[in-house]
Amino acid sequence: MSVKQGLLALLAEGATYGARLRSEFEARTGGTWPLNIGQVYTTLARLERDGLVEPVGGTDDEGRITYRLTEQGRVAAEAWWRTPVARDETPRDELVIKLALAVTSPGVDVAQVVQTQRTATLKHLRDLTRLKASGSDEPRGADLAWQLVLENLLFSGEAEIRWLDHVESTLARHARMPLTSPPASPESSDVAEPRSSERKGARA
Repeated sequence: MSVKQGLLALLAEGATYGARLRSEFEARTGGTWPLNIGQVYTTLARLERDGLVEPVGGTDDEGRITYRLTEQGRVAAEAWWRTPVARDETPRDELVIKLALAVTSPGVDVAQVVQTQRTATLKHLRDLTRLKASGSDEPRGADLAWQLVLENLLFSGEAEIRWLDHVESTLARHARMPLTSPPASPESSDVAEPRSSERKGARA
């Protein structure tokens, strides 16, 4: 999710200032995607430039500026809820890139790379499972939001383990495949071995 759309969604609930937006964003998502305050204010400045938010009055006693949505910003926030998340761009997953490079790099123990990642992912899944077990049986509000985020992380981790198993079995299958000679080039096939009668004629 883009920070821009997240801030617009929060501002649709009422005017507030940057630090509050940051803390609210992290609370709603369980701290899974932490923001730094500079990122928040940079995004607010761009939203103001694009006519989606506007400051309310001046700065308060602590130097904070309160922002609210413009009418254009409210339309954009409402449109986001109705628009599906695009999946036409392939995300840059570091693990996928790492293994794609490993299988094509001489001297890399790909099986060890897979095993190391599997161990780390299984540990991560155990930690997530403990977190889920410590939560409420009937979560509400922010607790419900955090549980949904947590379950997404669990499903993603389980999918990663299945993919690593697939990578390992694919590597094992390729390791068992016999080496085959490359097909003869067209040039070499045109030069036929002389027949025995031709060889005899050459010696006559």
